[in-house]
Amino acid sequence: MPARKLYFEGLRVGDELPALAKAPIDRVQLSRYAGASGDFNPVHVDEVYAKSVGMPSVYAPGMLVMGMLGQLISDWARGGQLRRYHVRFIKMVWPGDTVVCKGRVSDRHGEGGRYFVDVELWAENQRGELVMKGNSTIQLFYSLEDENRQRAGQSPIVVEVPRESLLQASAAHAAEEPEEDDERRAASMSGKKTTGSKPAAKTATAPAASQAPAAAKKATKK
Repeated sequence: MPARKLYFEGLRVGDELPALAKAPIDRVQLSRYAGASGDFNPVHVDEVYAKSVGMPSVYAPGMLVMGMLGQLISDWARGGQLRRYHVRFIKMVWPGDTVVCKGRVSDRHGEGGRYFVDVELWAENQRGELVMKGNSTIQLFYSLEDENRQRAGQSPIVVEVPRESLLQASAAHAAEEPEEDDERRAASMSGKKTTGSKPAAKTATAPAASQAPAAAKKATKK
């Protein structure tokens, strides 16, 4: 059975990626990652040294968690091309922590036969605390027909797709809020009850791009 493919026409802003829950971090994994990446910083593998510099124990390298988020996006975007991958480290991950990787489509646009989606990414520990944030850009074929045409050496299907994003959705909601506030204020003065307004959509940030190293994915556990 052929691997599932992802196409631009089937994606919408706000679509969520299937969460990826990793096995709890252990010291064996930290040692394996050190060997795979060549990063033998003792704070990640030497318990005595880690405690001597004030840490309660060894802790996971940030690049290990980056590799886990990288696995989430690469497993989801099969058939696509990773154009950008950027992360920001938020909180340390310790032995025994379970990392859950999540994401959602935050932006989509297409022009001249090239189609892109931006995905905001984040990782949480077992307590629901944010340990890493990130984002990536994926280039996709518009559809199966578009892929077949291009692989046959023909021109791509061209559909002009205006940029759609969570930022736009948030701005549109914010523009409506004053009217809702006025309505609620008037109702309050007249003693009438009003229904609650919908919560504002979350927004995604787009920091500068950086290239994710291939070694970061080698020691992640399924």
